[in-house]
Amino acid sequence: MEPDVKQQLDNILSQYKGESGELISILQEAQERFGYLPREVMQGIAKFLRLPESTVYGVSTFYAQFRLTRSGKRMVKVCRGTSCHVRGGARILREVEKHLGIKPGETTDDFEYSLETVACFGSCALSPVVVINKTVYGRMTTAKVRQILADTK
Repeated sequence: MEPDVKQQLDNILSQYKGESGELISILQEAQERFGYLPREVMQGIAKFLRLPESTVYGVSTFYAQFRLTRSGKRMVKVCRGTSCHVRGGARILREVEKHLGIKPGETTDDFEYSLETVACFGSCALSPVVVINKTVYGRMTTAKVRQILADTK
């Protein structure tokens, strides 16, 4: 493990007692710090909690909130819910794919953007909806999404 990664992980773990019930909280904090859960970080967590690595891996793959691969600095999520679909969500998704050059589940080579689709954001009155990091963009059009993506570069 790289010294910087080890130091950051040690800082996280220093806040915990080393009890197995702390696993999810530690994984959440580690992902917040690193942006995903690198293998060496999960190994360090397993050692700290005295758990098999397979247990840590199993928990991290069971919950959709955890990522095992590095994602982009900007997470672009396009809603595919019924309201968004009816109001052109598929066109919005195609425009995002075209602009970024990636498909859902992928990350740009420069690690600037990752693209995901979401079943529903619960913002149907604003459909179609795109969320970039934590900012919600409603009533999207292809022109608006092009402009927003150009502005975030």
